Amino acid sequence: MTSLAQAAPTLAPAETRPRADAGEITALALLNCAVRELCAPGRQVWPAEPYLVIRLPRSGVMLRARLLRPQLMTPRLAAPVEELRDGWSPAGWRRLTELVAGELELTTGEANPEFAEQVTASHDVVAAMIGEGRQPVGDRFLDSEQALLAGHRFHPSPKARQGADWPRYAPETGRRFPLHWLAVREDAIAEAGDVSLLDRLGPPVRDGYRVLPAHPWQLSLVRPESEAIIDLGPYGPEAVPTSSVRTVYVPDGFLKFSLDVRITNCVRKNAWYEMPGAVALTGALRPVFAGLSAGLLGEPGYRTVSADPRLHEGLGVIVRDGVRGLPGTPLLSAAIADPYARSGAAVARLLHGSSPEHLLAWWDAYVRHVAPPVLRAYLEHGVVLEPHLQNVLVSMDEDGMPVRATFRDLEGTKLLSGHWASFLDGLPGPVARAMTYEPERGWNRVVYCLFVNHLAEVAAAVADLCPPLERELWRLTRHHVARCAEETPSGPEGAARLRALLAGVPMPAKANLRTRWARDADRDAVYVSVPNPLGDLEAAP
Repeated sequence: MTSLAQAAPTLAPAETRPRADAGEITALALLNCAVRELCAPGRQVWPAEPYLVIRLPRSGVMLRARLLRPQLMTPRLAAPVEELRDGWSPAGWRRLTELVAGELELTTGEANPEFAEQVTASHDVVAAMIGEGRQPVGDRFLDSEQALLAGHRFHPSPKARQGADWPRYAPETGRRFPLHWLAVREDAIAEAGDVSLLDRLGPPVRDGYRVLPAHPWQLSLVRPESEAIIDLGPYGPEAVPTSSVRTVYVPDGFLKFSLDVRITNCVRKNAWYEMPGAVALTGALRPVFAGLSAGLLGEPGYRTVSADPRLHEGLGVIVRDGVRGLPGTPLLSAAIADPYARSGAAVARLLHGSSPEHLLAWWDAYVRHVAPPVLRAYLEHGVVLEPHLQNVLVSMDEDGMPVRATFRDLEGTKLLSGHWASFLDGLPGPVARAMTYEPERGWNRVVYCLFVNHLAEVAAAVADLCPPLERELWRLTRHHVARCAEETPSGPEGAARLRALLAGVPMPAKANLRTRWARDADRDAVYVSVPNPLGDLEAAP
């Protein structure tokens, strides 16, 4: 076990933390993807201090980047990225895009001319954000929602966005804007659940009509023309775009809009079956979360236009619970983990100057509030949460210690068909199918989102402050998983899954690079295996 006396804090002063450079951010994201999905599976990665050397196996190209530390799951790399030609020379993000695309074409036997365009779009968005700066928010939670300058470290184009209008509605630059309101004739309205928030926020309308808010960006794309719709114009308090771009914060809640724009992977639209599914799932999950020692931002209602199928999805809005009732100060986990985050929520600022003992105590509390609810939801209740970094809020007390985790975004939450058969039988077929996973697929999603996407990234950020602690962080994580295995009535299948996890069976990682290259839907994403740091440790004390 690492001696705490030996593990002195090594937090760099603020001016030496990662600088926000669009080229470096883009290049490192590409290299991280290539290492995880193309090189490490074929053992084409070698440490050569102070570098990590990487070979693209089919093209034979040799690359290297500065190795900050091996990291137990994925190497922690830093710029510059270099290519071996006549000696080592810089490989900028454009050159790296060309090399990775060439390797993928050799690997799959198929070309993808869109790939370079998507990487370029992501780079250009990051560059524009850096150039524009960020308006002060004045709220710690909203500050964390709008702090994600770089985005996903293991995605080839994490900030790609379509259209020229994105800067007006970008959370990363601190934007706020009034919603645009419509009055829709009652016989042309489709809704379910509790949508009283919309009526409180919206302007007064004549008898026989109901208010419907619209995201102004979406309204410019859809351009509804119907005798059942009256344009009321901008009204009410300003909305604050959150990390997903299309979901906005308003007083007392969130509104999740359709947005006919490709952001990162997908066109962000509320499908017709997702809207009633969110309301039904909220009702089913309330009693589950009552026993999980965790919070849920439910989605209790939706409203949209019924008359036109295009407008039904295009103008659909889902109401989501707000954060005012949460304990402490909720912070977005993605901002906590992101070394480039423009936020006091980032670990580099939140835990600046902490002793090793405090870092371990903070991590112990963080894992205790995040991991067991996710594992118990699956093992006891057959609920597949999607606890990736942008779906989890962690509340901090006055001393900055984690006190509660809250989960959100029911689009990614699924149910195991066997456990919920009677509930699913009562729903329309397409609605039920969209919220259902089989056990193996559900478990892979839980393990990826919880450990690979979420805890590994927060642990890496904490280890950046004190590298000798990294094994201790995972030993504490193992302790919480083992305790969950002892205390959770999971049945033979669940117990076997937890034993395999603790034994060190490799973990599944979503292959964002291969999925983007294949142009597959996100639901059909492929997975690659990554080392499981839980099994490479002695038993927890």
